[in-house]
Amino acid sequence: MFNYVLKTLIRHRTRSLLTVTGAAVAIFVYCIVGSVQEGLYRLTSGADADRRLIVFQENRFCPTTSRLPEDYAVKIGKIAGVKDVLPIQVWTNNCRASLDIVVFNGADPKKIQSMRPVKLASGSWSQFETQRDAAVIGRNIAMRRGLKVGDQFTIGDISVRIAGVFQSEVPSEENLIYTHLAFLQNSQRNESVGLVTQHEVLLQPSADADRVATEIDVQLRASSVATKTRRKGAFQASTLSDLVDLIGFAHWLGYACVGLVLSLVATTTIMSVQDRMQEYAVLQTIGVRPLGTLRLVLAESVLLCLVGGGIGSGFALIALQFGGFAIGAEGATIAFKPSLWLGLSSLGTSLCVGLVAGLPPAIQTARMSIVNSLRTA
Repeated sequence: MFNYVLKTLIRHRTRSLLTVTGAAVAIFVYCIVGSVQEGLYRLTSGADADRRLIVFQENRFCPTTSRLPEDYAVKIGKIAGVKDVLPIQVWTNNCRASLDIVVFNGADPKKIQSMRPVKLASGSWSQFETQRDAAVIGRNIAMRRGLKVGDQFTIGDISVRIAGVFQSEVPSEENLIYTHLAFLQNSQRNESVGLVTQHEVLLQPSADADRVATEIDVQLRASSVATKTRRKGAFQASTLSDLVDLIGFAHWLGYACVGLVLSLVATTTIMSVQDRMQEYAVLQTIGVRPLGTLRLVLAESVLLCLVGGGIGSGFALIALQFGGFAIGAEGATIAFKPSLWLGLSSLGTSLCVGLVAGLPPAIQTARMSIVNSLRTA
């Protein structure tokens, strides 16, 4: 009966096309919202977020306001449970929420290789290490800005030569630009030599992260600048607190898209059933069981949803893969990346919506009176 279902949908091609298009648009938005939520989850969880600490100036938020002595790294490195310390100077073109935020991290090139989860996709580490104004950039920002190895990139008072493009297993890393610490310190209008924005602390596998964080703040309390130390995931969640609330609200937008598909497909299916009541009565007259007509109606509804959902999720995954989209604030970024789970989730949602939308008209068709249906004009 599959051919029969296809012919039925093609017979009313305009109505079917509009329904598929509406479902595709709604599932596209559903995938984008899901990608933002996945990006936030990846940013605030996992080994990179839980086993690293960020030492920041107390009662400061935007990177431009935090100024810690660079030599704090020596004191922090002596605390039990600390494996390594990476002083980082952060510069961003915008501390507010932005879809095109540019974040520079100035650090020691050798420690970047050993402490950050990055791998060059093109370019040369040796050129980055030896050239003072060289930079390595994340794949997402290279894609978004149309940059490649050898290009000169200038924004604000900072101008760098691209020595490499890197990829990372941590998607948010691919929105960063790494430069030499001394270069970024000297590039500021008010020179920041000897000062950094934050210290990133890599812990020993057996270390208690909360204990080490408390001890760092206690050790540095008597120094020139007080600090607040948190797990990296908690620090980033706090930094993006306004966006977290917005993303939480966007969660309901995803549900609204699902409701839209449900309403659209249910309306189309009901109209289709009402147009063909006599046809279903004839099918039952020639021996098709009520359960068979129920399956026919469900098949139409599910097929419309799956085709629309497949098209919408396909376009969404392609856009996420090649768009390099990200949103950030105060130097922290959330990367929008496609995933297998996102694709399967959207198709599974389409299937469920198709079943729910088609069930009431399918039950109506199965329970209809053959005589009354044949009398319908």
